[in-house]
Amino acid sequence: MHRPIFEQVCVIGLGLIGASFAQAIKDNGLSERLVAVDSHAPSITEAIEHGLLDAGSANLQDVISGSDLIIIAVPVQAVQAVFVDIKQAMDNGQLAADCILTDVCSTKVNIIDAAKAVFGSLPVGLVPAHPIAGAENSGYHARRASLFVNHSVIICELATTSNVAITKLRLLWESVGANVISMDAGHHDRILAHTSHLPHLLAFNLVEQLASHDDNLDIFRYAAGGFRDFTRIAASDPKMWHDIFFANKSAIVSALDEYGVYLQTMRQLIIDKDSTALMGLLGRAQAARRHFGHMLASTPYTDTSAMSASYNITPSNTVSGTIAIPGDKSISHRSIMLGSLATGVTHVTGFLEGEDALATLQAFRDMGVTIEGPDNGNLTIHGVGMNGLKPSKTPLYMGNSGTSMRLLSGILAAQSFDSVLTGDTSLNKRPMERVAAPLRTMGAVIQSTGHSGTAPLSITGRDTAGKPLQGTEYNMPVASAQVKSCLLLAGLWAEGTTTVTQPEISRDHTERMLSAFGYPVIVEGNRISVTGGGTLTGGDIAVPADISSAAFFMVGAAISQNSELTLTQVGINPTRTGVIDILKLMNADISLSNEAHVGGEPVADITIRSSNLVGIEIPEHLVPLAIDEFPVLFVAASCAKGRTVLTGAKELRVKESDRIAVMAEGLQTLGIDCTVTDDGLIIEGKGTATENGDINNSQPVFGGGHIVSHHDHRIAMSFSVASLRAAEQITIEGVETVNTSFPGFAELANQIGMSIQVDTDAE
Repeated sequence: MHRPIFEQVCVIGLGLIGASFAQAIKDNGLSERLVAVDSHAPSITEAIEHGLLDAGSANLQDVISGSDLIIIAVPVQAVQAVFVDIKQAMDNGQLAADCILTDVCSTKVNIIDAAKAVFGSLPVGLVPAHPIAGAENSGYHARRASLFVNHSVIICELATTSNVAITKLRLLWESVGANVISMDAGHHDRILAHTSHLPHLLAFNLVEQLASHDDNLDIFRYAAGGFRDFTRIAASDPKMWHDIFFANKSAIVSALDEYGVYLQTMRQLIIDKDSTALMGLLGRAQAARRHFGHMLASTPYTDTSAMSASYNITPSNTVSGTIAIPGDKSISHRSIMLGSLATGVTHVTGFLEGEDALATLQAFRDMGVTIEGPDNGNLTIHGVGMNGLKPSKTPLYMGNSGTSMRLLSGILAAQSFDSVLTGDTSLNKRPMERVAAPLRTMGAVIQSTGHSGTAPLSITGRDTAGKPLQGTEYNMPVASAQVKSCLLLAGLWAEGTTTVTQPEISRDHTERMLSAFGYPVIVEGNRISVTGGGTLTGGDIAVPADISSAAFFMVGAAISQNSELTLTQVGINPTRTGVIDILKLMNADISLSNEAHVGGEPVADITIRSSNLVGIEIPEHLVPLAIDEFPVLFVAASCAKGRTVLTGAKELRVKESDRIAVMAEGLQTLGIDCTVTDDGLIIEGKGTATENGDINNSQPVFGGGHIVSHHDHRIAMSFSVASLRAAEQITIEGVETVNTSFPGFAELANQIGMSIQVDTDAE
């Protein structure tokens, strides 16, 4: 219950919206008195009998005296007549001149015009408003106090309106659970013409069309769910929509004209049997419906109901079996990018359907590329060629994917059109100047945000910026596959040659895939060069299993008792196998079999057995080759005998979280002695070894406890692995982001012997 905001609220019109608003005000104690005006006497009588109203009448003058808020909830064409009655009450002294006046109509310009016509100048208390809420049933009996909870309410803050009126009405709507946003009246009417008025008009029209058909009885008898869902809104009040269509005539006619163009386009695609273009249109529409919801709420792609999730893990000590790991995220990203820019069709198998890769896929759909799928890891990409991308009509939303944002920056810097790249709250805090600065040396015009150089990124197209990008020689201060790939991709359009020199080897998926698409790449040790002006040719891409995802299970088998686990057809690109090299230095029992090449990438089955791990000083040259795997390697080090020292890993501090600090915090929570350094971590392992060399992985190393993952997928999965050597239950908070790289992780972990319960908090 809230404190009252108003002394007396008068609701004019007890239909669904008016009665629901009245009920919400009553239930939340937001007004000392509540009165109403409605020409339907039974509604007034029932509202008084139900205790909703203190008074009511068909005549406004009977109940309006002393009201400090009037809510007009009548059909839009009747509002001007209501204003006439309100002005008379003001002239008679029944209402103060600064009484707050608001409405709930779905058009706003005509409400403002009506107020000007009646009052001469706009009242200082006038606050036009529109709740975006409704229901199939209408009238007083359909009222629901919760109707506005988590729904948007648009208010138009007029220059003539007092700040007190705006503040009090905003507070009222927020107090009944609504989300209040401000919008110019004209913009409101144009937006609503497309999102509400046009769909209702089409629904009414379709039902009328089918009802007039000769086979109308059979049409309605056998109508499928889609027909019922789409035409449900045609059951709305005809008088109300009649008034709305006339009130917002200009914007609705404009929306209808635009719709007609799109409808004609689809008609022609069907006539021409243009399969590729039709699939592109349908695919973009299907994805867009989901995409914009996630983009506006900054939520994940693969879970539409759970805003937060946690793991509750019961300790287990053995894992075994043979499992397939999801596709490599890095290669999945690049298959979309290069397949879209290629000439011809690219077929992708093994595509990782995780949130990060889906963000890349959506970005290229937004830029006009037809992509069929994903369907069980299968994609068909209809390439548009090197110069075929089209500008997105909205910012390109990268979700949580740093790879998407950094690599796309290189591609977009060379396009003719302007672009904006944005992401979720976490991604928008990560450093982007590391790609923006070297791109500027090539002539790119990129604006990052804030002092720290973060997203959103605004990229000016070459049509505006002028001359094309110029090839460059860039010496990378730190080995980073993302920065290297960004510059090489920009170099595909640059005049001359672009050369990137890296201090250490980093993952080379971009170089390999460019070659697979027929683009010449010169690799001379740590120098990689491309010359602009070439073309890419579509083909088949098989995405191997992701070694970064496999690393969790590799460590899990190594630290547990009586375990043997085989991971099939994992990518063993030599720029990615640092985790294997480090685990072998720690005395892990790892073997490779069935080695082969798939789509230019080496793969193998990896078998891991229980191991007596020992602490080591991790060679710095291996750090870039295992940068994503260090969180779970820290878990392995905790289970090893002796000290493990990591240096040269500053890159870990600017990932989805500061992975050094966050892992140290979690390890200490579970009883591990570790020390954070400027560029690494020192871990005192608690493992033991028997004199005869037998595996001794039965003793717990970790205690139980509550871990905060900081919504970092690799942190969450790493501490899940720690449960294999834990004494008590471990709870990990913020695991919903696991889907960015490893959808189905918990299910697969449980399949091999772990015990993870996923708890979600829907909001």
